[in-house]
Amino acid sequence: MHTKYKGIFGEFIASIYLMLKGFRIEERRFKTHCGEIDLIASKDDLVVFVEVKSRKSMEKCFNSIKKRQLCRIQRASQIFLMHNPSLAGHQIRYDVVFISDWCLPVHLENVCM
Repeated sequence: MHTKYKGIFGEFIASIYLMLKGFRIEERRFKTHCGEIDLIASKDDLVVFVEVKSRKSMEKCFNSIKKRQLCRIQRASQIFLMHNPSLAGHQIRYDVVFISDWCLPVHLENVCM
């Protein structure tokens, strides 16, 4: 499968996974000049900015996340919150969801920035 479509499919699987956990998907592929956030989800008074990594193996997923990417997501999240003042008072969390062939998604919550 082409890398672009594999990423979109991974984001789709991650969004279903998060919805099953009670989250509402606020935005998909939110793009700014700082970077892109794959998924933005909310639940109660919590807004979660999610990076989705789709790879052939979980080991490759774990090795694919870089601190530089997480910093870009953090900057982009500030822009999102400025454009959505109704969510500005909510708690904020940064998560990563790993999607790998023939495995259940792995959801890492509160990844340090």
